Amino acid sequence: MALAGFATPSLESFYNARSGKYRLLQLESRVENRPLAPVEIVDLREDFRATHRAGPLSSKLGEAIAARLGEGTQSLILINRRGYSWFVICRSCGAGIQCENCSISLAYHKQRDRLECHYCGFSRRVPKACPKCASEHVYFFGAGAEQLEEKLREKFPGARVARLDRDAVRTKRAYQQVLADFAFGKLDILVGTQMVRRGMTSSASRWSGWCPPIRSSACRISARPSARFNCSRRLPDAPGAARCPAKVLVETYYPEHYAIQLAARQDYLAFFEKELQFRRLLHYPPFTALASILVRDTKIENAIRWSRQLSAFLAPQESRGVKVLGPARRRLHGSSASIVSSFC
Repeated sequence: MALAGFATPSLESFYNARSGKYRLLQLESRVENRPLAPVEIVDLREDFRATHRAGPLSSKLGEAIAARLGEGTQSLILINRRGYSWFVICRSCGAGIQCENCSISLAYHKQRDRLECHYCGFSRRVPKACPKCASEHVYFFGAGAEQLEEKLREKFPGARVARLDRDAVRTKRAYQQVLADFAFGKLDILVGTQMVRRGMTSSASRWSGWCPPIRSSACRISARPSARFNCSRRLPDAPGAARCPAKVLVETYYPEHYAIQLAARQDYLAFFEKELQFRRLLHYPPFTALASILVRDTKIENAIRWSRQLSAFLAPQESRGVKVLGPARRRLHGSSASIVSSFC
């Protein structure tokens, strides 16, 4: 027997349970019937219209944190981006600085003054001029956890602020120390990535005094609605949130998106039915099975040629209900091409 437990199961797992492939057992009530923390959606578009700035700290979030500091309680801020800025771009020619191995944008880390790839670990110095056109107008876009921590220290100079991500803590002991400091009231504000939420889960018994307004840049996590829903959905479930008056703030540029709205209402079943409709129309799992064939070569021309030959070889299978997509370049490609097949 295999027993799988989920707070927010994947659509594939829940579909298998609803269709009888798995046996579904549900917990109909929360521990001690504790209520969920109320969720408020903050429209960052409205905040920009009012303040004419697009910093990592909205006015609504700043006011909520200031109120918590005045009450002598704590704030936990979740942001899904490491580093100081998401990417670097030249304002003259529009070229971005990408990883040599993965061909994705490098993130800027201010403390180390390096550009780094969060996939393969490649890093390089920050260029003083654009590598493509030699322009000096190199600009940093987006705000990560490191920049948010800096802004919080500037706005609340008397607050005890810490950051919890893979850049700030490198060992298990350091990770546990930050969680312990927050649990025992030695910190006023804790900002971090998904490590924060995982830490809350593993340290549930020590969060009795936690009363946070939580910030989540949920719509920046992924293009997948399920990822948006899961991140926003789990915030009000954080241990300790029901033991004292807590409030969850979800910041987003897409407040009308069904994943954000349904997560705020904690309505997984409605999200499941809505998302299932889109997946059925687009022939996505769980209605199809996907398989990918990756072709690699030291020369991209060879990889493309072999991919096209594979595509031609598989084309006759379409009469048997197999849909062949591609070939297309892999997202993290370097010198490779890939072909994706969808099996109905």
